[in-house]
Amino acid sequence: MTDTTSSPLVSFRGLDVVFAGEHGTPPVTALENVSLDIEAGQFVSLIGPSGCGKSTLLRVAADLICPSAGHVQVAGRPPAEARLRREIGFVFQDSALLEWRRILANVALPLELQGVGQAERLAKARALLEMVGIAGFENSWPRQLSGGMRQRASIARAMSTSPRVMLMDEPFGALDQITRDRLNLELSQIAEREAMTVVFVTHSIQEAIFLSDKVVVMTPRPGRITHVIDVDLPHPRGLDVRETDRFIELCRLGERLLSEGFHDDRR
Repeated sequence: MTDTTSSPLVSFRGLDVVFAGEHGTPPVTALENVSLDIEAGQFVSLIGPSGCGKSTLLRVAADLICPSAGHVQVAGRPPAEARLRREIGFVFQDSALLEWRRILANVALPLELQGVGQAERLAKARALLEMVGIAGFENSWPRQLSGGMRQRASIARAMSTSPRVMLMDEPFGALDQITRDRLNLELSQIAEREAMTVVFVTHSIQEAIFLSDKVVVMTPRPGRITHVIDVDLPHPRGLDVRETDRFIELCRLGERLLSEGFHDDRR
């Protein structure tokens, strides 16, 4: 349960991101006046049409993009400081595993870079691989794993430094539906068990509703936040929750708000 008396773990205030034009083209405003608070222990999904700035917002929090205006704090610090303190984990659309390192060595890499001793980092990496369901593949090469297994390894790697915030940029978007459903369920269980704070980018309203405590609806570029949906489905959630009237109602609400935001932005 979130402690609403404390400061938000992630905070965006009046955020603008403008990318300079190239070869005489005008600048592109990716985000405009975005303000959002995310509390510790919340699972928050960002939904919106392609190009609305969902991934850009995530990358600002990760200190991968500098904002043009506004303020961002992660765990009470600027993103650059939070990153250096290993308080941010990032899972990309592609697993981004190093092909020349076996799976155990991939997962242990952030700890190795921190200077953690070999025995300790390998023990933690093995425990994380078991947590995400791919124990027994420690000595495999990334190319020997399926897409779903590679993403599990990527999640384990991101968790290795025990980050306070996990940022996930469409990690399951390229997977088949059966694998995606399985990973949605496993991620939901891990996030609840570990009390993780997650900011999750997806194009799927159903995925967002299933996973999240809150769903943030964004407009087409320039990306702005139009609505925040409170997801009042009970925890823990099994896949059968998707057959309930409340789940269907929330998905329809998300679809309507997305459609309204798109048409309002085109007026």
